[in-house]
Amino acid sequence: MLRRYGQLAVLLALVGVQAPMMVGTAITLLLTFTLGMVFLFSPQVMAVRRLAQRHRRLVGDWTGTPIEPPYRPAPPPPVRQADGMYRSDRTLYTTPRVPAWNNRWRWLISDPATWRDTLWLLLDPAVKVALVPLFVLLPGRGLRVYAHWVDLVLGATAASRLAGQVSHLQRTRDLAADSQAAEMRRIERDLHDGTQARLVAIGMTLGAVEQLVDTDPNAAKALLARARDASSETLVELRRVIRGIHPPVLAERGLADAVRALAMDSPLHVTVDVDLPHRPEAPVEAAVYFAVSELLSNAARHGDARTATVDISANGAVLRVTVTDDGLGGADPAAGSGLAGIERRLAAFDGVLAVHSPPGGPTTATMELPHALPGAAVEASRMPRRKVALVVLLWGTAWCPTFPQGIVAGIFKIFDLEKPGWFLGLHLPEPYQWPVILGMITLGVTMHVAAMRIVAAYNREHWAPGAVPWARGC
Repeated sequence: MLRRYGQLAVLLALVGVQAPMMVGTAITLLLTFTLGMVFLFSPQVMAVRRLAQRHRRLVGDWTGTPIEPPYRPAPPPPVRQADGMYRSDRTLYTTPRVPAWNNRWRWLISDPATWRDTLWLLLDPAVKVALVPLFVLLPGRGLRVYAHWVDLVLGATAASRLAGQVSHLQRTRDLAADSQAAEMRRIERDLHDGTQARLVAIGMTLGAVEQLVDTDPNAAKALLARARDASSETLVELRRVIRGIHPPVLAERGLADAVRALAMDSPLHVTVDVDLPHRPEAPVEAAVYFAVSELLSNAARHGDARTATVDISANGAVLRVTVTDDGLGGADPAAGSGLAGIERRLAAFDGVLAVHSPPGGPTTATMELPHALPGAAVEASRMPRRKVALVVLLWGTAWCPTFPQGIVAGIFKIFDLEKPGWFLGLHLPEPYQWPVILGMITLGVTMHVAAMRIVAAYNREHWAPGAVPWARGC
């Protein structure tokens, strides 16, 4: 209880920061849009954002319900053109400072969250003062009510989440394009340095055979034998390149058997454990396969490992792959060990790579791809039946205390109408009638809010545009 009072005291104390910031915001907006002093706008907006973020963080930590920030992604830095200039609209600049400032100005002034923050700053002190009685009598409930207010005004919206997803998709698209370009360069290099060189050598050998076939048949036969051996080696090299593009076993038999085949070809003693209820999509399988291949190759070449373990499992729609080896450790993505390339591969599927590799080993690399198992995703997106039942119960019964026992009873009380027998509050002694009527309204509203919060929290956790996962659970 004392901890709750301390938290509420911190919230009320922040009014002392909000009050002067309200005055500063009003002056800044006046100077910006009347006198054109636009250079004041950005610092003012960022100051309000920092204060709003402090409230989001405090309320989220105290209530256990994180509140996502609603801001649109910041614009990327200006890109230098081929002529060395930086463009902003139709104007060219020699330095990126002015284009960057223009982009930042447009970003801040066009973001709806900027004006929501301003509205919150103007109204929040009054909301805190109005909630003081509830803070004193029921501090826990008062903090929850205030959290609803903060989430309503400062929380993320569907539009802000969509903007964030678009920005993330753009970044992952760029990473995927870079990764694909690097892969094409590797294939080109392998063909040029390996297969092409061998084919040129075979052609030269056959040319020599053509010259010797009449004058020195024995030498011609020897050269033909060398050409035959070279063609076999070239075929092996070409098959290796093809496996590097997309192994046939991966397409035909899936990720589990492809990784087991990879383990058999590895110089390490590799143990493979696979538990997948659903087969991932082909691009995901390819990304995981080559990531495992790179990790085993690193363990053998750079870590001097002798044994390794590959564990592939599912957690709902999440595909998790863990590769552990007994090598020397010290793996670092920044050291050019191929880990950065794995991160780029996984980023195209919202995947992440976590590496724990202390000096001396062992090395553990964990990869997680959150939406890699579409069959499990549908199952995981359904709200549990107990939550569905609770939501239905709340929606089905909240109307009773809200309307007939609350609002309607209050109307009968105000206008002194004839009191039907089903109004509980109006049958009580006079001093208790209004407290019971208001309590009924509060109970009903709380039940409505609780039902909406359960659905909103679940949809936020499993959010997808246009989807209402809990409804499928019904």
